[in-house]
Amino acid sequence: MRVALVSVGDELLAGDTVNTNASWLGTRLTERGADVERAVVVPDDIDEIADTIASLHDRYDAVLVTGGLGPTHDDMTMDAVARAFDRELTESDEAVEWLEAHGGYERDDLATGTTDLPSGARVLHNEEGVAPGCVVDGVYVFPGVPDEMKAMFESVAEEFTGTVEAVEFVYADEPESALLDRIEGVRERFDVSVGSYPGEHVRLKVQSASQEEVTAAADWLAEHVTLVEDQR
Repeated sequence: MRVALVSVGDELLAGDTVNTNASWLGTRLTERGADVERAVVVPDDIDEIADTIASLHDRYDAVLVTGGLGPTHDDMTMDAVARAFDRELTESDEAVEWLEAHGGYERDDLATGTTDLPSGARVLHNEEGVAPGCVVDGVYVFPGVPDEMKAMFESVAEEFTGTVEAVEFVYADEPESALLDRIEGVRERFDVSVGSYPGEHVRLKVQSASQEEVTAAADWLAEHVTLVEDQR
């Protein structure tokens, strides 16, 4: 399953807020075997959000959108999703009824626009907040508040599937440039992909659908690189 992520918010682009939602979703989706192939950050602009969603919807099995839900002036995501699919934005009776039953709200207590969804959307209820999410033709819309987003994602997590690959890490105490021959060597010998991530040390990520192949490749690397002391 090929997936794209869209994070909405001027605050993300300005660096005022760290985009932890995309990282968390990437981890959870990968754990389920889905392939996250694109992550995009867009501003609080209806046209930008709608155009991005429409473009990614044509190319991926699912698009996950976070942020911009609610009734305030900069909450534009639902309007943009409706525009991307040429649908009307209308109040969802199901969302209102759920909030009345589970949140203790009355319809008149809810700010105008809180429960407006694209027509025909499947409602995703907000267990940790107020503004609901929704699903429209493979586009999943979640709140930007991390606790709300996480709870809502878990309610639909089983809808994201794929081959769960085995992964092992080898930590090398050498410069990345000095490891090129060993990285090429392990790729030639084993049917694995290898990621190289430098930092204080170099973290080598070995990945494959076969646990046996991953273990053999990681063992080979461990024998041919200088390992970080506490990883021996």
